[in-house]
Amino acid sequence: MDGSDPTPSRDAAFDLLPEAVVVVGREDRRIRHVNDRAVALLAVGRDDLGEPFAKAVPLIDDAGNVCSDVIAPAGRSVDRLAERVLRVVLPDGRKRPVSVAGRIVGDEVVLTFRSAGRRERVDAARSDLVATVSHEIRSPLTSVKGFTKTLLLKWERFSDEQKRTMLETVNEDADRVTRLLGELLDVSRIDAGRVQLHRQRVDVGAVALRVAEKVSHRPEGAGRDVSIVAAGELPSIHADPDKVEQILTNLVENALKYAPESSVRVEVSADGASGGVHIAVSDDGPGIPHDQTRRIFEKFGRGRGQRRAGTGLGLYITRGLAHAMGGDVTCESTVDVGSTFRVRLPAGGFEFDPDGD
Repeated sequence: MDGSDPTPSRDAAFDLLPEAVVVVGREDRRIRHVNDRAVALLAVGRDDLGEPFAKAVPLIDDAGNVCSDVIAPAGRSVDRLAERVLRVVLPDGRKRPVSVAGRIVGDEVVLTFRSAGRRERVDAARSDLVATVSHEIRSPLTSVKGFTKTLLLKWERFSDEQKRTMLETVNEDADRVTRLLGELLDVSRIDAGRVQLHRQRVDVGAVALRVAEKVSHRPEGAGRDVSIVAAGELPSIHADPDKVEQILTNLVENALKYAPESSVRVEVSADGASGGVHIAVSDDGPGIPHDQTRRIFEKFGRGRGQRRAGTGLGLYITRGLAHAMGGDVTCESTVDVGSTFRVRLPAGGFEFDPDGD
């Protein structure tokens, strides 16, 4: 060994790390080194070397309390600092969520920071999921419990017609819970890229007619006009018929729900660009502002001001299923005029596929 100071090479190595690194003296709590990532993430500069850490990198918790205990006291016999999620107060007053952990090496504390913004978004999405699912399950289960308890305790007091009405409600609410669980499974498969397709020749026009017939027997479709228009001769496509039906059902039910005073028109035509089919589901409802048409395809996505029942997963699932079959779903909408959702599904190949993939 030549006795040279190893610190410069160590600090250079810190600059290569993807995490923000701040080296602090354990005794004096003053900054000895910051790497390039720390400059970007924490807004701490090279001119802060020698400054107290708490002043250069002010950290607070979710309640706004200043966290002065990030660095373990000098007398404490620990070599690692547990990871915590805090907020760094930036010079412009913004509070950026960061994950901080550390290790004590001799008379120094090496602190590493990562942005916790994505973690916060994931946690928020999980909270939304729990809240949404809890609400959507609680409502039908409350109804099921109420009617079954009433029938069990007072069976003889009701006429056959009243009993049938209550049992039909119980059956509808059970279907609602089943659909919710199906949506959650669909989301899980889409997120994991594991949508299973059982491809075969599909007559999309026939599927559209079947969907219109089914929704007419549901509460949201009773007395509503759902017209099916097939433009010219339609090609058969190689797709999963159940997924195609699910896409159409989601779009038609979405139109019936959010455009309650409107008729719904489903147009199916050949798509010359892909050799497949083009489907347009249109309504004359209130429409969606242009800046919100992308948001409605996100999980739990709804336009501002929409407070109707539902999980907000239908359009996310619709687009995910279309993508899995090589297609896409887009939305064109004008406020106070109406909306049109367009689905494009390619022809696909017609080779024999024993696994249905």
